[in-house]
Amino acid sequence: MAIQKTDKIWHNGKLINWDDAHIHVMSHVVHYGSSVFEGIRCYELPSGPAIFRATEHMQRLLDSAKVYRMDLPYSLEEIVKGMLDTVSHNGAWPCYIRPVVFRGYGDAGVNPLNCPVEMYIVNYPWGKYLSGDGDGVDVCVSSWTRLAPNTLPAMAKAGANYMNSQLIKMEAIANGYVEGIALDKGGFVSEGSGENLFLVHRDKLITAPLGNSVLPGITRDSVLQIARDLNIPIVEQMIPREMLYIADEAFFTGTAAEVTGIRSVDRIKVGKGGGLGPVTKALQKEFYAIVHGEKKDRHNWFTTVPVGSKAGSKQPVGV
Repeated sequence: MAIQKTDKIWHNGKLINWDDAHIHVMSHVVHYGSSVFEGIRCYELPSGPAIFRATEHMQRLLDSAKVYRMDLPYSLEEIVKGMLDTVSHNGAWPCYIRPVVFRGYGDAGVNPLNCPVEMYIVNYPWGKYLSGDGDGVDVCVSSWTRLAPNTLPAMAKAGANYMNSQLIKMEAIANGYVEGIALDKGGFVSEGSGENLFLVHRDKLITAPLGNSVLPGITRDSVLQIARDLNIPIVEQMIPREMLYIADEAFFTGTAAEVTGIRSVDRIKVGKGGGLGPVTKALQKEFYAIVHGEKKDRHNWFTTVPVGSKAGSKQPVGV
């Protein structure tokens, strides 16, 4: 999906013009992948625009930066405010928000410590990530293994990790699938290229623990909370590959994917086929009811975007 330009981008504490957001070709990040980032959604509720789990996303960004020794001069509150200011000024919602922190132009070589740490926050309209009909998407098990522990840290949302994700995604598309599922170094189920994975087996909701090279997804956490609200039994366990083929239901979660059902894995129908299962439907219905403002925000997941003069000239969302 093409990026739809907005007016301003937050850069190191200031709003700059979209077309002025440039980096040098010799920036460290270009050569060595030294970036961490977030993907966040702002929804349009009946009460106005609101960012979903803004604080949790930005805390994960700070955690990722800490792992890579990127010192940011901003507090959690300051970068959440920067996100709110960006969305409010641009007047574009619902939208996707991309905060990114990276090593900029400085020394040449692998050592990043003398390269400045830059931060940008961008927002733009964006629609559905995983295409598919209401029955779910067709996926495969990738030949590419997820990152092994103590190589690249899977709990950090780093740009370099997504080179692995690109291999998984491109292979899946080349073979006629929408998405790929990666196994970890032990051959157990990990996650999709950019999504967490859930299975339903014998009325239990199953997902892999973080130790299986799983990103601690914010939407994953939200779905687990919704499952508790609905009294759905939850099991976090190592998942053998064959469980994918005998599961009654399966679905992805993520900021981009939201809650997307899986119809088949390696051309084996999930469950009995013929549509989403009852647990997936219940979780999906509750999730969308919350994020669309049809149900109360009982867990205080939303941060309201202050609407100023831009609200009257809200950008059209072409998605």
